[in-house]
Amino acid sequence: MFKLSDVSVPMRRTVHLLAVVVLLVSAIIVLAYGNYFLLGDINKPNNDDVKYIRSAKVLLEQSTLAYNSGTNPTLFIMPGIVLILSGFMWLFGHDGGVIAFRLFQCVQQAVSIYLVFFIVRHMFNQRAAIIACFLSALYWPDYFSSGEILTETSFKTILLLLVAATITAIQRKRWGWYATVGALVAAAAYFKPHASLYPAVLLILWLKNKYSFKQMFQFSLAIAGAYVVLLLPWWIRNMITFDRFVLFTNSAGSPFLLGTRILGQLPPPGFFVEHPEYTGATLFKGSDSTAIQKGLDVIKYGFTHQPFKYSYWFTLGKMAELYLNPYYWRPVWPIGRDTMKWMQQLLVYSSIIGLIWAVVRRPLARQLPVLLTLLYFTAIYLPFVAFSRYGYPNVVLLTFFSAFLIERGYSFLRDRSKSTDANTKNSSGAKRALERGGSAS
Repeated sequence: MFKLSDVSVPMRRTVHLLAVVVLLVSAIIVLAYGNYFLLGDINKPNNDDVKYIRSAKVLLEQSTLAYNSGTNPTLFIMPGIVLILSGFMWLFGHDGGVIAFRLFQCVQQAVSIYLVFFIVRHMFNQRAAIIACFLSALYWPDYFSSGEILTETSFKTILLLLVAATITAIQRKRWGWYATVGALVAAAAYFKPHASLYPAVLLILWLKNKYSFKQMFQFSLAIAGAYVVLLLPWWIRNMITFDRFVLFTNSAGSPFLLGTRILGQLPPPGFFVEHPEYTGATLFKGSDSTAIQKGLDVIKYGFTHQPFKYSYWFTLGKMAELYLNPYYWRPVWPIGRDTMKWMQQLLVYSSIIGLIWAVVRRPLARQLPVLLTLLYFTAIYLPFVAFSRYGYPNVVLLTFFSAFLIERGYSFLRDRSKSTDANTKNSSGAKRALERGGSAS
């Protein structure tokens, strides 16, 4: 699956060229724009990106993972991005480390071109794969993401690696590949803990591919073993620092509570009448142990008194928030934010059409790893906060189906053109034959 040796030379060169172009354009943009991409003030920890930078600095200077806690240890975030960022700062200094981290993200975007090609070639064919690579190279939010000091670029790259490893593991049925899947799930969890339930996707794939119970049990052990080994340092750190076992973080309730807000609004006024223990000023404050109960109270009231509104919000409404608005918070020349929003919607709607076409007309088995991954990482956000930043890593999976739609359209026009040319030649030949017959008579 990961070999280009069986790809024609022109197509192989095209893939290499696209990867180089993505790398160069990304690097030029992040070097030219620099801290323009920061969403917060570097001197005030008032947004995730500048908080990550400060956390990396504290980790280097005091060997403490701190976030929203001054210099005190925290359980508020998973440490993935802070570990990588602090590593670059250790090598290149504070400012140089931030630049190096951005360039590292540029490399990840270039590597993603190859992963896109391999996965889409497996799903459909080489022409669809190269179209998907072009779509990826032209997707402008990727260049914004390269300059951001956030988790999305790394998570997107891990996600593509995870899909590719899953496809290979299903085909080859080897322990090593399933251990790789487990390792990638753990790597993803170091950025976003909700990735940890991804192996549920494998259960469906195993049943589809008629794995025996023994095989499923053995490969589950391989996945779990790799996952536990890689998460063990985090668990040990938490035991030593906080004297208790903490699986991921202690802030899981807050995204659930915030996810009950429809377009950022407060619950209906009747909610506060029915629940006088809450007020509009305090309901969404903090991430304490009561956050989940607060969220459940809002959901119960909403589905009781406004069932259609809340049903829409927790399905299509949140999916629209995930995908129809681009993760493009700092526009990059020459594409403005409004233009990118229009392009994003065109891409998503074409992907939906391509997805339906592919499911109906193409073998489902080859598409299933991507479809299930896309479904999982969409459904997992529906109970929680859903917005374009979280939907961004999934958009690349959607583009696979847009590429398929374009490929099918191209093939249809090409076949029609050939048919027209053949009919024209046949008509011309018949006409010449009649003319020769007429001359002979």
